[in-house]
Amino acid sequence: MIDTLYKYQDRLLKNFNITYKRYIFKEIDQFSDNNDKMVAIFGARGVGKTTTLFQYLLELQKKNKKALYISLDYPFLSGVDLIDLVEEFVEYGGEYLLLDEVHRYNNFSSYLKTIYDLFNIKVLYTSSSATSLLNAKSDLSRRVTLYNLAGFSFREFLELKLNLKLETAKLNEILTNHLELSKEILTIAPDVIKEFKEYLEIGYYPFYFDKQSSYYQNLLNTINLTIDIDLTSLGLIEQKYTFKLKKLLEVICESKPFEVNYSKIATMAEISRVKLYDYISYLNDGQMLLLIDEFSKGVKKINKPAKIYLNNTNLLFAYCENAEIGTIRETFFANQVSQNHKLNIQKQGDFIIDGKYIVEIGGKNKSFKQIKDIKNSFVVADDIKIGSDNKIPLWLFGFLY
Repeated sequence: MIDTLYKYQDRLLKNFNITYKRYIFKEIDQFSDNNDKMVAIFGARGVGKTTTLFQYLLELQKKNKKALYISLDYPFLSGVDLIDLVEEFVEYGGEYLLLDEVHRYNNFSSYLKTIYDLFNIKVLYTSSSATSLLNAKSDLSRRVTLYNLAGFSFREFLELKLNLKLETAKLNEILTNHLELSKEILTIAPDVIKEFKEYLEIGYYPFYFDKQSSYYQNLLNTINLTIDIDLTSLGLIEQKYTFKLKKLLEVICESKPFEVNYSKIATMAEISRVKLYDYISYLNDGQMLLLIDEFSKGVKKINKPAKIYLNNTNLLFAYCENAEIGTIRETFFANQVSQNHKLNIQKQGDFIIDGKYIVEIGGKNKSFKQIKDIKNSFVVADDIKIGSDNKIPLWLFGFLY
C-alpha cells in the first residue's frame, strides 16, 4: 500500500508547479526544526491548504526527509485502517506524514490521537475549519498545534498579481506610521485603489488566478461542497437540511449587518430560532460567515453576535445582487483585522480593536464627528491613497498578514 501511495504522490508532484507561498508557510516550515509532533492547518475550501502541503513536502524532500502525502478522500483507501497504514509507513522508515482532508476519515480525532501517542513521527494535516469545534472538545486539542489559513490578504493578492515583494505591517505601524507606509507601497504599486476594487470582488480565493473566467461559479461550487460534504461528513447537519444553510446565507446577504433581526432571519430562512443559532455557528466555523460580538468588560457574556457578515467581500459579490458599499467596507475591514486581532462592535464608532482602538469606517469624506474627543480613535476611509493624522486608507489594513 505504501508503494502505491508513493506512486500517487510522485504523479501529483510531477504536475505541481505553484511557487508562490502563503503567509503561513514560514510558520509551517519551522515544524521540522521544533518539538511539535502534530500540526493542523484549518481553513475554508479553496484557500490553499493542499498547495501548502505540497510545498512543504517538496521542502522536506530537499532536506532528504522521508515524507508521505496521503489524501484521505482517495477511494482506494476506503476500508483501510489508518493505524495499519501508519505502522507500515514507520517500518518503511517514514518521518513525516502529511494527511489531507482528514475530516473525510471516520472518527479521525481518535485515530490522530492514537498516531500521536504510539508513533515517533511528525504529522501535518489539513481539514475543513469546521473540525476546530470538535477538536476543542477532544483530547487531540492538547496534542496538536493549530494554524488557521485565511484567504488572500490584499497584500498577497498584490504580490501575486503584480509579481512584487511586499512586507506585512503590524497594527501599531499602520495606526502610527500609515503615511510613510502608504507612500512606500505606492512607489511600487501606484494603482492601489484600482487593484483594491478588484481584490474586493475577486481577490480573496487563490483559485482566481487559475479560473478567472468562471470565478464566481467556482466560488459557489466551493461553498456548496463545504455545506454538502464537509459539514455533513462531520455530522453537524443532515444532508436533507443542507438547503437551509444555503438559504440562510442568502437571507444574511440581504440583511444589513447593523440590523440583525434573528426572528426575521429565522422566518425568511424557514428555520426555528433554536436551529438558527446552530446553523450560524456552523457557517461561521466553515468560514462562510464572520461573527462580531459587542464589546463588553468583565464577565458579561454575549449570547449572540452583534453583527453577522459574510466572511469576505468576494462572497458578497457572489451571493448578493446589490451589496451596499458600507457593508463591503466593513466586511473587508473585519475580515482582515480579525485574523490576528480581537475585534468587537463598539457603540461609539463601528469597531474596537483589542479593546483599545476605536474605528469608524466610511468613504473618503468621512469625518470624525461620531468619534470626536475619543482617545485612540481613527477614521478608516475608502477611496483614498494616502491618509493624514488619524485618517487611514482602508486598503492599508490589507497588509496585516
